[in-house]
Amino acid sequence: MKNRRDTTLLFSTRIIRLFCYGLLSVILALYLAEVGLAEPQIGLLFTLTLAGDAGITLWLTTSADRLGRRRTLLLGTLLMAGAGLVFLLTDNIVILMAAAIIGVISPSGNEIGPFLSIEQAGLTQLVPSQRRTQIFAWYNLVGSFATAAGALAGGWLTQALRAQGMPSAEAYRFVLAGYALGGLVLTLLFLLLTPAVEPVLINETTPAPRVLGLHRSRNVVIRLSALFALDAFAGALLVQSLLAFWFHVEFDVQPGVLGTIFFGANILAGISALLAARIASRFGLINTMVFTHIPSNILLMLVPLMPTLPLAVGTLLLRFSISQMDVPTRQSYTMAVVSPDERSAASGVTTIARSVGAALSPSLSGILLGMPALFSVPFFLSGGLKIVYDVLLYRGFKAVKPPEEIP
Repeated sequence: MKNRRDTTLLFSTRIIRLFCYGLLSVILALYLAEVGLAEPQIGLLFTLTLAGDAGITLWLTTSADRLGRRRTLLLGTLLMAGAGLVFLLTDNIVILMAAAIIGVISPSGNEIGPFLSIEQAGLTQLVPSQRRTQIFAWYNLVGSFATAAGALAGGWLTQALRAQGMPSAEAYRFVLAGYALGGLVLTLLFLLLTPAVEPVLINETTPAPRVLGLHRSRNVVIRLSALFALDAFAGALLVQSLLAFWFHVEFDVQPGVLGTIFFGANILAGISALLAARIASRFGLINTMVFTHIPSNILLMLVPLMPTLPLAVGTLLLRFSISQMDVPTRQSYTMAVVSPDERSAASGVTTIARSVGAALSPSLSGILLGMPALFSVPFFLSGGLKIVYDVLLYRGFKAVKPPEEIP
C-alpha cells in the first residue's frame, strides 16, 4: 500500500511540476522581450538558467542518496518557488540572471532541477524490473500531458488578460505567479512521501570509492553522459520558448494559438512515450531509442522549409508524435545498468551532463535568431547533431543489455 501511495505522489508531483513548466514556457521569452531584453540577452539568460541548473542539480542529486531523497526534493521546490518570485517581481537583468543561476526555472517546458533524477530512482525502487519501462512511459505520458495543458493555459490566459485591457507585461507576470505557487504546492506533496523512496544501501566489506556518488557503474555512466550531453546541446538549440518565439516572428502567431500548438505537440509527445514501452519490449531499449529518434530529427529539420503556417505546424506535430519514444527508454536503460545504490547519482550525473550540454545552446540560438539570414539555422543544427548522437549511441551501447533483455 505504501508503494502505491508513494508512486501516486510521485506521479502527482510530476504532473503539477510539468504543468508549471509548460505554463511558463510559452510566455517566458515573450515576457523578457516585453520588458526590454534583446534576443541575445534572452538567449544568455536561458543559458545561465541551464548552467545554474547543472551546478545545483549536480550537487543535490549526487548527495541525495546520502542526505535523503525527500529532503533533497524539498530543497528543490524552494528553489523553484524562489526563482518564480524573482522573475515575477523584477525585470532587472542582473537580478534575473542571478535568479536564473541559483533557482529552478524552466525555459523549455522540460524537466529542470533535481526532481526527475530523484523521482526516477524512487520509482525504480518501488516497482518490479519487468514494469520499469512501462512505468517510466506512463510517467513521461502524464508529464507531457501536463506540459501540454500548461502551455495551453499559459497562452490563452495571457491572451484573455490582454483582451481585457491588461498590459502584456502584467499578463505575463500573472502566469509567473502561478509558477511560483506551483513550487509551494510541490513542497506540501513531497512532505507526504514515506521512507520507501529512500535508497537501499548495499553492504560491502570493502566499499568502493565513490566519485560523484558513483562507484561500480562509473565508466558506463560517464560514457552515457558524454552522449546525452551532445543530444541535449542539440535539443536546447530549440527550447520550447525559443521555438514559440520563432513561430511568433516567422508567422505572427499570437500567444493563444502558440499555446494550442504546443498543447497538441506535448499531447502527441506523451502518447509517443507510452508507445515506446511496447516497442522496447519487442525490439530492446537501445534499438527503440535510436530508430525512433532519427526520423523525428529529420522532421525537425523540415519545419523551417515549410512555406505556410499549417504545413510548418503539421510537420512539427508529426515530429512530436515520435519525438519522445527515446525518453522513457533512455531513463529505464540508465536505471537498469547501474547498481541500486547509485541510481540517484547516475540519473543525476547523466541529467547534469544534459544540462551542461544544453547550457550553451540558447545563447547560440539567440544570436542566430537575431540575424535574419540565419533565423532558421537552429533547426538544421539541432536535427543534424541529434542524428550524430543516435549513431554514436547505437555503436557504443548496442551490446550492453539491461537485465530483462539478457537471455
